[in-house]
Amino acid sequence: MLAFSRFRVAPDAEASFVERAEAAVAFFRFRPGNVSADLVRNLDEPDLWAIQTVWENVGSYRRAYNGYEAKMVLVTLMSEAIDEPSAYDRPDAVGDNIPRGE
Repeated sequence: MLAFSRFRVAPDAEASFVERAEAAVAFFRFRPGNVSADLVRNLDEPDLWAIQTVWENVGSYRRAYNGYEAKMVLVTLMSEAIDEPSAYDRPDAVGDNIPRGE
């Protein structure tokens, strides 16, 4: 399961963002079920950044956001992410994908 959270970061906010994003990546790497976590930057739009994580399953991904430490490290940063769906999986693992609210 892949989670991809994108961020638009102004040049004057870059240093602070990178510090907080690297802390989030380090946090994710030590969560049960995490396969990988990386901070990446877009090749064509330098103000576009992302945190890419790979998980053994969706449950591990969702549990990573639980607890006090998660709230201290992740909540503020993730609230700055571009508001879009961020979790992906193989089509055969997703099954019937019915949008929320339907």
